[in-house]
Amino acid sequence: MPQAPSEVANVGGLVSRAARFHAGRIAIASPSRSITYAQLDQRSSRLANVLCGLGLARGDRVGVYLPNSIEIVELELACYKAALVKAPINARLAPVEVAEVIANSEASLIVTTAARAEVFLPLLKGQAPRLLLLDAPEGAPASYEGQLARASDSFVAARVHADELAVLHYTSGSSGVLKAAMQTFGNRLAQLRKFLMRSDGLRPGDLLGLVGPITHASGMQLVPALCSGATVRLFAGFEPARFLQEMKTERVTHTFMVPTMINMLLAELQGRYRPLPDLQRLGYGAAPMAPARIMQAMDVFGPVLSQGYGAGETTSGVCGLSVEDHLFARAAMPERLASCGRPFLESLVEIVDDEGQAVAPGEIGEIVVSGPDVFAGYWRAPELTAEVLKNGRYHTGDLARADDEGYIYIVDRKKDMVISGGFNVYPSEVEAVLYQHAAVDEACVFSVPDEKWGEAVAAHIVLKPGVAPDLAALDEFCAARLAGFKRPRRIEFVAALQKNANGKIARKAIQTPYWAGHARRVN
Repeated sequence: MPQAPSEVANVGGLVSRAARFHAGRIAIASPSRSITYAQLDQRSSRLANVLCGLGLARGDRVGVYLPNSIEIVELELACYKAALVKAPINARLAPVEVAEVIANSEASLIVTTAARAEVFLPLLKGQAPRLLLLDAPEGAPASYEGQLARASDSFVAARVHADELAVLHYTSGSSGVLKAAMQTFGNRLAQLRKFLMRSDGLRPGDLLGLVGPITHASGMQLVPALCSGATVRLFAGFEPARFLQEMKTERVTHTFMVPTMINMLLAELQGRYRPLPDLQRLGYGAAPMAPARIMQAMDVFGPVLSQGYGAGETTSGVCGLSVEDHLFARAAMPERLASCGRPFLESLVEIVDDEGQAVAPGEIGEIVVSGPDVFAGYWRAPELTAEVLKNGRYHTGDLARADDEGYIYIVDRKKDMVISGGFNVYPSEVEAVLYQHAAVDEACVFSVPDEKWGEAVAAHIVLKPGVAPDLAALDEFCAARLAGFKRPRRIEFVAALQKNANGKIARKAIQTPYWAGHARRVN
């Protein structure tokens, strides 16, 4: 007989329970307002009723296209409660990319603003989804606040199963097409356990400052923080001097940043010690960070750094280098700062050869991950899924080695992905845009080291015969079709692209000279 699906706790329901325990405590604060746990639970329940009242049914996709705001948190909890699927859209995407995400997800509704909707609506093909607009007048049918005001604040979280879809985590595909990691309710519950089981986890009274987009890596900390009784402070943007002042004034105890942000803070601080005296943990991840910079950050911020390694396909981090690991490395083994740490309790992280067999300590192989946090595959993309998900193991494409104590060191990537400022950029996607330009004959996109962003997107371009180089025009062309972090920051016009014996563009060979003097081809 087929086995019945495994029922699991609804993470939205778990936050509701925490809201009863911490009803009067501030749950989320933003530059414009703050709400208590009781208010957050009430508003998210009202929003769940609104979504169901608009005709959305279990499994329907709900898009959110906003910069950091309290409404993003309300929507996430509402979707969990109603067993709807959250489809977050990076607020930094170009309008054409936003339209592609909406079309791919077949979202029934988008929560956004009128100004943002005006930009992407003309680019949609077919019937447009319904809209809830944060800035619409309360009497308008699309008014977010108007709809909430008329809804009931009573909602019982749906009973859900481990393999039931909860989130579509979008990223650009290695083939130049969109892909969305399908994160299930079981994945999201496993992710919550990972955070709550950590020795340096959040507690009531802690203040978590999130400056990165909470539609991405930073947002993975929302539900764990809310289940812990902590307060989440959302920052709308990252300007180093202002961010430091606000963090200090509000006495933020925990934060998470990509290495690019830390580098910018170090440049601003110029060696000052403990500028944030209340900071207990500075988590970093989403991109590699050079050990020298880690050491410099410890000199400035004190013994508070911790690192995480993971992906949307693993529902956040699967390995970590703790505060204690950083301190030990600094005192006795500096080379360990190049490690991304050891696996978390439920995450099985292995290093394997091309046949999928584990390699010995010290040998280089590919990182594969299995466990309850591994995604269910890519949304409506079975071919892409088959490439990376084999026998329940997610093949990351990262090449690494492990030492005798189980610490993992990433040395390169099988894939050609660029990680710029914590965002993944796939060369083929950028090349696809470059090839749309009438002057471009051939293009090769690759990563180069960058002091600010860790890695930057670079391109070698062969122009069609008789065409004069026009760097400004090409950059303007890319700006209209790509998010800022995907645009090539370095473009060189060359007579020909280096190719291998099979006539294929030799991307690695083109890239190699730019990384001379770097121990790893990740920065």
